[in-house]
Amino acid sequence: MKQIKILVATHKQFQMPADTELYLPLHVGREGKKDLGYTGDNTGDNISRLNPYYSELTGLYWAWKNLSCEYLGLVHYRRYFAKKRQSYREEIKIDDIILSQADIEKLLKEADVLVPKKRKYYIETLYSHYAHTHDAKHLELTREILAALYPDYLKTFDSVMKQRSGYMFNMFIMKKDLADAYCEWLFTLLDELYKRLDLTGYSSFDARLFGRVSERLFNVWLSQQGELAVKEVPFVYMEKINIFQKGSAFLAAKFLGKKYGKSF
Repeated sequence: MKQIKILVATHKQFQMPADTELYLPLHVGREGKKDLGYTGDNTGDNISRLNPYYSELTGLYWAWKNLSCEYLGLVHYRRYFAKKRQSYREEIKIDDIILSQADIEKLLKEADVLVPKKRKYYIETLYSHYAHTHDAKHLELTREILAALYPDYLKTFDSVMKQRSGYMFNMFIMKKDLADAYCEWLFTLLDELYKRLDLTGYSSFDARLFGRVSERLFNVWLSQQGELAVKEVPFVYMEKINIFQKGSAFLAAKFLGKKYGKSF
């Protein structure tokens, strides 16, 4: 049996998987917060205090620096890899639909990295969607940093930014040493971005930009690792999503220049 740990990033109490050997609920941004009864990301080598900016990535950093396992995965309290594609229903039981140890081991026989099904934007590229919904300067500055620190990734970055789909949500499962290499690359870039950006006046929603930028960067890193076998896996939301509201916000950002002001 493979030693697999799937982090369940959360900032509040929520229904959690019964298999606590496989799934590890992790309280991200635990520093200075009320104890939820979960492992906190503020132990050992950590950046828990940066959670208002880095979101679930403070949990990923904690796992990189402190967790020992053969395979590492990252999901969210309300978004999991699933056995099959399905919509949320109140009667859904989490343990019936999310991946089990056996499911994951079977999938890992076919691939090096498990990722969520691609999100397709159709009328937007990864760059233009970010530019319309947030602030393009975040990606422009990221590109400058990438050119200085990892110039061999620049061509891949430009190519990925032109794609009309990508692996979102900062979700994956891969070997821990591979995840460690990704984290070394990712946090080097994000930490430099954090140093250079003036966040004065940002709302709490806008300040979480580093998690959003990392979604794009994950696609860049993955594309650069050309020899890796990647497999898409269905995912399920554990809360009801208002598709109409989400779609309306997407179109308003695209055609009316209305930036996102909240998560959907």
